[in-house]
Amino acid sequence: MKLKTKKYLAGIVILIVLIIGVTLLMTFAMPKTGNLSGVTLPAAPADKPVQNINSDILYKEKDWTTNFTHDASIIKADGWYYAFSTDYMVGAPPKPGIQIRKSKDLIKWEFVGRVFEQVSQEAWEWTKGTTFWAPDVVKLNDKYYLYYSVSSVGKRNSYIGVAVSDNIEGPWKDEGAVFKSQEGDEHTVNAIDPDIVLDEHGQAWMVYGSYFGGIFITKVDSATGKLVDPNDEGTLVAQRKNMNYGIEGPEIIYNGDTGYYYLTVSYEWLEDTYNVRTARSKNITGPYVDYNGSEMIDTTDESFNTGNKLVGAYRFENSDGWLGTGHNALFEENGEYYLTHNARAGEDVYWSHLHVRKIVWTDDGWPVVSPERYAGEAEQEINEENIIGKWEQILLPRYDDSLQVSQNLQLKSNGEMGEDDKSRWALTGDNTLELTVYDPGRAPDDYWKYKLKVIPAWDWENWNGTLVFTGMDQEGTVLWGKKTVEKNK
Repeated sequence: MKLKTKKYLAGIVILIVLIIGVTLLMTFAMPKTGNLSGVTLPAAPADKPVQNINSDILYKEKDWTTNFTHDASIIKADGWYYAFSTDYMVGAPPKPGIQIRKSKDLIKWEFVGRVFEQVSQEAWEWTKGTTFWAPDVVKLNDKYYLYYSVSSVGKRNSYIGVAVSDNIEGPWKDEGAVFKSQEGDEHTVNAIDPDIVLDEHGQAWMVYGSYFGGIFITKVDSATGKLVDPNDEGTLVAQRKNMNYGIEGPEIIYNGDTGYYYLTVSYEWLEDTYNVRTARSKNITGPYVDYNGSEMIDTTDESFNTGNKLVGAYRFENSDGWLGTGHNALFEENGEYYLTHNARAGEDVYWSHLHVRKIVWTDDGWPVVSPERYAGEAEQEINEENIIGKWEQILLPRYDDSLQVSQNLQLKSNGEMGEDDKSRWALTGDNTLELTVYDPGRAPDDYWKYKLKVIPAWDWENWNGTLVFTGMDQEGTVLWGKKTVEKNK
């Protein structure tokens, strides 16, 4: 072999070695954009993707799972989580009686049955309503107390009653009215949507009401389940400018770690713009104040902007999205907090499902919720290499309650975002992601600054495990994100 040929072959070998070396370096030394190593992801919540609409199960109650769940509240009893909800279905008038579902894990739900067969004579005579709305169950003195409402649609002719049982699945004994309202009476409140909450001292309270007059809170006698003063509508804790601004579905929960009571309410219309807002107070009777210091009893033109928005109508890629994301409930177990709410399928807004979301807490003590439905995930330490890659992001503006559609987001290995070298990201702490987004002329000092919590989640739209983030900017506006995971082909 000639010397020139040997040199040529040697050069080719060296070039191949260099190519292999660079490839190995990029493979093992450089961060991977789809790397979720070290992250414990939740398992699939079902054997196959869940149908949001399935006409085959319309009249098969045993197959309803989360279908037709509306205004649900959750209580744990006898090792099960129970959801009690409004009479609702698609395609026919709902059968009255308060629907009951149960689950072992807050993920897979089975239909149990109903509390009653029909509205009581007293409730019907007062309201002429034929179905039950927005039940709530609490345990007092070793008995279960189920609160419910019956109402005339669009009027203050409303009735909150209570039933009692020794067992969570009944039988239930109706104990009659707790509070009633009627057009032209001396009260302001509309007697619907009761929620029973225990304060830090164990005193029971009922928070209730709607856009007819606002949201009120009043004391409950734990020995009877009725009001301490049957004629006292209580203290006003939230309202909006007028009847054109919807508000209803109140819930309150106390967090001993922060020392605050958190009030949640739903704004706007239940079939599309329904959304959940929150504010907090050191006292159960208020005043409740949001992130920006606005009180929830604001009746000015700014009342559309009060309350931190926790969840609103949204759509990620590969889905038709969810609307009517309101009428929530709050639930705590062993220091873990959850929010449940209605969600109307984007394909057909008359199909309502139960959504359960994990609540995570910001460093300054505000609740925010996961962009994805709960699938058993837990907060954990996240590494920088887990963050790098493609994401979808959804902003939930307080001033716009319409469907919010996801936008693409690129988080680069050099700490930059997208094509803008002035926007940066940084991972601080175990799972706090800070985004600094350059937006000259619009953002305070030209930069939006987001503090976000990163947690694992199940991607219900793409049916795989992933990472999500949730948190707020310096004005209390929530940003959601979901990492795009490239599947093996």
